[in-house]
Amino acid sequence: MNVLLSVAVALLAGLLMTRLFKPLHLPSVTAYLIAGVLIGPYCLGALNIEGIGFSSMEQVAGLSVVSEVALGFIAFSIGNEFRLEDLKHTGKQALVVGVVQALAATLFVDLALFGLYALMPDKITVPQILTLGAIATATAPAATLMVVRQYKAKGPLTKLLLPIVALDDAVGLVVFAVSFGIAKTMVSGSVDVISLLVNPLIEIAASLTLGAVMGWVLTQLEKFFNSNTNRLNLTIGVVFLTAALSMLEFNIGAIHVHFSSLLTCMMLGTVFCNICPLSTELMERTDKWTSPIFALFFVISGAELELGVFGDTAIIIIGLVYIVFRSLGKYFGTFASTKATKCESRICKYLGITLLPQAGVALGMCTTAMQLGEQGNLIRNITLFAVLIYELIGPLLTKQALKAAGEIKPIPDEVKQRRQQKLEDAKNK
Repeated sequence: MNVLLSVAVALLAGLLMTRLFKPLHLPSVTAYLIAGVLIGPYCLGALNIEGIGFSSMEQVAGLSVVSEVALGFIAFSIGNEFRLEDLKHTGKQALVVGVVQALAATLFVDLALFGLYALMPDKITVPQILTLGAIATATAPAATLMVVRQYKAKGPLTKLLLPIVALDDAVGLVVFAVSFGIAKTMVSGSVDVISLLVNPLIEIAASLTLGAVMGWVLTQLEKFFNSNTNRLNLTIGVVFLTAALSMLEFNIGAIHVHFSSLLTCMMLGTVFCNICPLSTELMERTDKWTSPIFALFFVISGAELELGVFGDTAIIIIGLVYIVFRSLGKYFGTFASTKATKCESRICKYLGITLLPQAGVALGMCTTAMQLGEQGNLIRNITLFAVLIYELIGPLLTKQALKAAGEIKPIPDEVKQRRQQKLEDAKNK
């Protein structure tokens, strides 16, 4: 009962908040996140009244399965953007921009925090700087995808954006593995080559392999069904299965094998959309089915944001430096690489702004950073602070950038008139 009640409260709160935010023309993602904050443990949940919010982080964590499923479908949808016919035109640009903007974010954050370290050596350490610089690579695909869908954004910038967001995960995993490996070595004094190089490469290879196999399996199973309803059910079931399999972990000798859920489900979507002739229609049907799951995901994400990080002045200062310089790194890294690959001027100008949101992957990285012991606490709090800011303003900036680039079209007057007429007819009845 408690789980069902939490799901109902979260979904209803998110939907009602979108109505309150409608006059402000803010993206639904922002409304969902704020709804989550309001019903979270730091606001209404603190009243401990059953049925009006999450009273503890443990209660929020009880809905983690919703987040895992949502991330699986988000990655599956983004994988659909890797169609070979499209990649022939944008593949090189996406690869170059995806790598350069991620590395630029790391470089900018590292340099800025080293400058802060020179001024405040008692507040931050070199291992923490290296780890935060690596976390800066990560971009949140969920918020970006939701804004694109809500406003039906379409055009060359959007076509380039989604593959870059997907590539960002792979680049981030490698950068984080190397930087965090160095940080661990500095803290412990022992060098672990397997953790530093072998494990991250195996994670990427294993994730892509599992996703490719599941994509092939899904395509073969689709042949046994003639009804699109059954095919849709099968597609949903396989995404669930793939998300579950990507949570497996095991050891082969000294090597630890685990998977990235995002990479695995992205590859599932990529293989499926390229070898299944019915993929376009099935993806459209799947997107409609997942709408409430995505809404729940963002409300839960809002409830997970820890407002307690605002109580430490040092965290606020370091967090602001991190946010500002990560944003500059993302923007100028994107601007330089799009210029170098001869993208359109509007892509050069606005693409970097759409890459600012940060959430799930970064939070996963900061959880790993807790292996640094006490030094991991600062990394976690800085990341939580940054995620809170980025998730609240990132979707709005993404919307404005897509709109300025001409890829979000205004609603035609005739459509507005039809909608108004329907409302009036409904009232008259």
